[in-house]
Amino acid sequence: MGTSLENMSELQAGLLFSDTVEVTDEMSPPHLPNKVLSTPDMVRLIEGTCLFGVQPHLDEGQTTVGIHVCVSHEAAAASGESVVIDAELAEVDRKRLVFNVKVSHMETLVSQGTHQRFIVGG
Repeated sequence: MGTSLENMSELQAGLLFSDTVEVTDEMSPPHLPNKVLSTPDMVRLIEGTCLFGVQPHLDEGQTTVGIHVCVSHEAAAASGESVVIDAELAEVDRKRLVFNVKVSHMETLVSQGTHQRFIVGG
């Protein structure tokens, strides 16, 4: 097992993470007639991008848990369309990580805001 500072030193503000995901019917709220990306699924995509982005930079046995989400939901993304989730590690405060996040579909901004995660384990 590595020391607590071995990989943690790689975690610095400015790291960028991105993922592209196709919206599926299962990601849609059941009460809407049109199949669009739901807010809970959008948040899940944001959390996943941040989680899997920083994981290689953590020590063995460590992972992160979400502790705060503050995002807008400004536009719809329909089932079958792809969304891009961009995250920038904006701050590292000991074990608390702060990300600036954005979700977009082509030129349309779907969501923006911040997400915080906390390093646990190890």
